[in-house]
Amino acid sequence: MSEEVKDRSEILFIYDIRDGNPNGDPLDENKPRIDEETGVNIVTDVRLKRTIRDYLHNFKGKEIFVKEVVYDEAGHVQDGKMRAANFGNDDQRILSECIDIRLFGGVIPLKKDSITFTGPVQFKMGRSLHRVAMKHIRGTGAFASKEGSKKETFREEDILPYSLILFYGIINENAAKHTHLTEDDLKLLLEGTWNGTKSLISRTKAGQVPRMLLKVNYSKENYHIGDLDKMLKLTTEIPHENIRGTEDFKIDISGLIKKLAAEMGSIKDIEICTDERLIFCKDGADFSIDGLTAATGIAVKSITF
Repeated sequence: MSEEVKDRSEILFIYDIRDGNPNGDPLDENKPRIDEETGVNIVTDVRLKRTIRDYLHNFKGKEIFVKEVVYDEAGHVQDGKMRAANFGNDDQRILSECIDIRLFGGVIPLKKDSITFTGPVQFKMGRSLHRVAMKHIRGTGAFASKEGSKKETFREEDILPYSLILFYGIINENAAKHTHLTEDDLKLLLEGTWNGTKSLISRTKAGQVPRMLLKVNYSKENYHIGDLDKMLKLTTEIPHENIRGTEDFKIDISGLIKKLAAEMGSIKDIEICTDERLIFCKDGADFSIDGLTAATGIAVKSITF
């Protein structure tokens, strides 16, 4: 068992999707979520947490509390109280066995009362770094519309030709004390974020690719910079709605580098993983992420999965 988390961290995660739906809105015909005022694609933090949970459970064999459990032949699914009963209504056992509660917290409905654990790991809603264009597609199905009919069924859906999505997260070392979050748990969080995104192979999510995962670890107690996501800018010479891949834009990290360098005395180190197809720039010139240490004065560690 590794030691419990003692330092605060911030996370930036970028991934993209082509010809898919990164997060449908069930209240709007499952269309991709769009901010109507800005034209930006929105992905909920719940979607990202689900991706991480499923990866840790399905690929790493970790127990998670928030999952669908069918308990009879009729297909009924457990509610929260029934799920808690699987662990003897013991909140400490749930913390010990369920990595998702250690990471994200949750409301545990025990037999007599409920206990709320504030999650040490919190994400804001993800937003695309550009305006998107939603496309409506209609096609034919493989079967007749009804028995004896010669007419095929029709299939309709809404997709995004392309979306580059940025998530911001924070790891609170104070909340980590209450859920007993460990450094090993955080390693699995990063793996689940990166590999879980690649492994989410469904009809609407196939083709998602993680592009950058950056974690800033602080040495200053009870401190973080905040709003790191606002320090990245997408630059392109074509209309945002026409972007179709990483070859169409660059990510300007001038603001992020400047801020990190100014705060180097409060930062322990930086961990990063990038896809080589994502192009960065700084002050108008292409920038290699290998130069991050020289540009900020901060030790940089490569994350490998």
